[in-house]
Amino acid sequence: MLSAAPDVTLFAHVNPDADALGSALALGRVLQRQGAVVRVAFGAPAEPAEALRALDTDGLLVPVHQVPATPSALVVCDTGSLERLGPLADRVAATAGAGGPVVVLDHHVGNPRYGTVNIIDERAEATALLALRLVDELGGELDRQVARCLYAGLATDTRSFRAAGVQAYRVAARLLSTGIDPDAILRPLLDDHPFTWLGVLSEVLADAHLEPDAAAGLGLVHAAVPWSAMCRVRGEDVDSVIDLLRTTSEAEVAAVLKETAPGIWSVSLRADSRVDVGRAATACGGGGHRLASGFTSRAEPAVILRELRAALAEG
Repeated sequence: MLSAAPDVTLFAHVNPDADALGSALALGRVLQRQGAVVRVAFGAPAEPAEALRALDTDGLLVPVHQVPATPSALVVCDTGSLERLGPLADRVAATAGAGGPVVVLDHHVGNPRYGTVNIIDERAEATALLALRLVDELGGELDRQVARCLYAGLATDTRSFRAAGVQAYRVAARLLSTGIDPDAILRPLLDDHPFTWLGVLSEVLADAHLEPDAAAGLGLVHAAVPWSAMCRVRGEDVDSVIDLLRTTSEAEVAAVLKETAPGIWSVSLRADSRVDVGRAATACGGGGHRLASGFTSRAEPAVILRELRAALAEG
């Protein structure tokens, strides 16, 4: 279907991560080299995180206003629900209504299969694995740039391969064999922060709370990043707070409440192994994986935490 498409639009979810954007850009590069007109977009924010911009070496990214009202062919990457497309969600119905293909490429548990063609593998550790399989089916060249995009997605979604299975390691070896530099790819994504981040981090962690009895007695640790702090650092810097919280040995679940706009809180959840935070996030209006998920709320932090405790008790 895609090999015959002369014009293809690829979407990542809002606030795209390396898996969503890397998968879209890798596929986009292959399709462009095969002669298609290609564009890659996401609903918000206006630009991707600074560390992700280097993945777009082909200039495929376009702003929302440059996305056709009715794309002739659409590929949606790593997006577990229509809502996660934000202002671009209406393009799915528009494309399908006009008789065009909507290919959903995803690994999220509970994806409602909103495409006309749904390639969903809930066992895959990253959508990048599915994107590579599609690249192979298309007969596309796995060059360094395609490999770079896919490696970024695979490494970050597996927590630097700590949550990777045998097949993911095999794919990583194949990607590395193209000559990509893993440190150069991952350092900007995981290890580089401005000095101001240290001050914000100290404030946030100083106000973290441990609730040993939450999550059915397995423990919950949580912290909040208010709007005043969010304005002082990059979004990708704030995203790394959850990885520090989750190192708390007394807590199975870690939660970070980020005030992404005044009065709007984005909640990130992580679990070690024994609690299904995807189920908890779904109960709170969001979704995700069993061990990594999230949701958005306009409630006060105290209310959000009360609802989260109740959801975790069932998870």
